[in-house]
Parts: sequence; structure tokens; C-alpha cells
Amino acid sequence: MRVVIDANVLARAVYGAGGPAERAVSLITQPPHTLVLSPFIVHELRRVLRYPRLQRVHGFDELKIDELVDNLEASATVILLSNKDVLPIVTQDPDDDPIVATAVVGMADVLCTLDKHFFQPDVLHYCQSHGIRVLTDVELLHLLRSESSSD
Repeated sequence: MRVVIDANVLARAVYGAGGPAERAVSLITQPPHTLVLSPFIVHELRRVLRYPRLQRVHGFDELKIDELVDNLEASATVILLSNKDVLPIVTQDPDDDPIVATAVVGMADVLCTLDKHFFQPDVLHYCQSHGIRVLTDVELLHLLRSESSSD
């Protein structure tokens, strides 16, 4: 399964050890699955992990944040987006359009996010038209566990 994971879930995976985000990311970064990222998502993750309120939670300094993000990026397939790939899909938050584009260009099966804008009917319909399911971290973890138990 090819999965794009939004920076909000990836950040939770970094500092929420043992939670559903961390477990889902751990499974997705192992074969037969593929984590699909773009430079946009990698940049967003670096930025989010540097929020002072999150740094108080996870306690990582700048070097540790870079190391964690670099390791995650190295375990992923990184998709380069052109301007023509990024379409106005998420009308309530156009800053999310590169995430949808990453899923489409990266031929993802799932886009995992906790951002409510991705669950709007028009965004869901667009993603579904490209064969992409939009799931939360809990839903993704449930899907991964159900697939592994049916093997």
C-alpha cells in the first residue's frame, strides 16, 4: 500500500510514541508498504516540530529534529511536484493542495491526515476519483491490522 501521511500525523508519530500515529507510520515505513512524501510535506514536518509548544512536548533540539526528519525522508519515496500538479482542491485551506497533489502524483492508495478540510465532500470525491482513500491515523492503523490478519 502506498500512503501519503500529512505532517500533522507525522509530527504525532515523532512525539507520541506508542500512539496510533506512531504505530501506523512504523508499519507504513516497512515493506510491502511505501510511505510517499514530497519536499512540501518534509518541510512542513520540520516546521511543525519546531513549534515551541511541540518542542516542549517532545524535547528535541534542532539537530535531533533534522535527524528524525532525514531518517523518515530516507525511508520514503519522495515525489517532486511541479506547479501544474498542485490544483485548487482544498478550497477551505489552499495550503493543503500540495498534500493532495503528492497523493495523486505519488499514486497513493491512502492519504492519512487529521485535518478536517480533507474530509469535506468535494475533497473526498476528488481523492476517490483518483483511487485515494482519506483516513485518519486510527482508521489507517485499523486497515493495516485488518490486512495483516487476512494474510
